[in-house]
Amino acid sequence: MDARTVQVGTTALHVGVTGQGPHVVVLTGGPGCVQYLERDEISPRGHRAWYPEPRGVGRSGGGPHDMAEAIADLEVVRQTVGVRSWIVLGHSWGCDLGVRYAVEHPEAVTAMVGIAGRGPQRDRTWSEAYEAGRAAEPVVDIAWAPEVHASLGESFTEWIHRPGLWRDLAACDVPMHFIAAGDDIRPSWPLAQLAALVPRGRFSTVPGVPHDFWFTHPDVWTSTVTDACTAAGAARD
Repeated sequence: MDARTVQVGTTALHVGVTGQGPHVVVLTGGPGCVQYLERDEISPRGHRAWYPEPRGVGRSGGGPHDMAEAIADLEVVRQTVGVRSWIVLGHSWGCDLGVRYAVEHPEAVTAMVGIAGRGPQRDRTWSEAYEAGRAAEPVVDIAWAPEVHASLGESFTEWIHRPGLWRDLAACDVPMHFIAAGDDIRPSWPLAQLAALVPRGRFSTVPGVPHDFWFTHPDVWTSTVTDACTAAGAARD
């Protein structure tokens, strides 16, 4: 894994990069978590994978920001490293950010692969199921920035309340594959709904794995992201 620094105005962002092949930008969860997927052994095989660390987190400068600034950072990274368009691979919150990125910058997104995301909703039954399962969820120690988490969470709420949200999603022609973790405590029906809504959507489930299966089942994660990114690149052609 090589390390790059991308300057966005006065802010320096850390970006890891590894592999060769079609370009993939990998977005992690939280929001506000460090770039926990930046590991050679779980990178999508046969791809050039880019791992930006969010501003205000870990090795990146800056501080609390909103989703629009997070997407603007991704665009500066893409242009700086000379990528015309890339597959967006997002885990958890990274899936939700990736959806908005694809809607607002379809020219930059070859395809979007979202794993174990939440989806743009605030449903009580979803929250109840999540809270009921939290005690049984495998614990994975991930560093995070509370202030960044809070600011991005507020921005997410603002985004999902926009009157034109569902119209914009339904009009987005970027291929999107939503993948649920079979043993995730987070209900997967929002992902299935998104897959049915977007014109080129697909939904699938990886059985027998929890939310953070990149950590608990790294071999399954690697094969899943490799197959999904390979198929996603072909879907755009």
